[in-house]
Amino acid sequence: GGRNQELCLSLAMSIKGLQNVVAACMGTDGIDGVSPAAGAVIDGGLYEEAIARGLEPSEYLANNDSYTFFQRMGRAIITGYTGTNVNDIFVALIR
Repeated sequence: GGRNQELCLSLAMSIKGLQNVVAACMGTDGIDGVSPAAGAVIDGGLYEEAIARGLEPSEYLANNDSYTFFQRMGRAIITGYTGTNVNDIFVALIR
């Protein structure tokens, strides 16, 4: 993954257990790093969901392999190349 997916994975580990938080990070050009994803969507339950599936988020982060993690979790944002490159977008909702 690229910087957006790495940020999401790091944040997912920081907000684990907080059921009132959801966030997304993505590149407006549709590409994040060398992966086919623009970014990812996370929430406070992602960490526990990953552990239940036998995935250890910290291992993916340590290996800079966040795309594989989000692809396996069904949380990667795949748009394809958009033809724009305004900037990265980070959105968080805390209820």
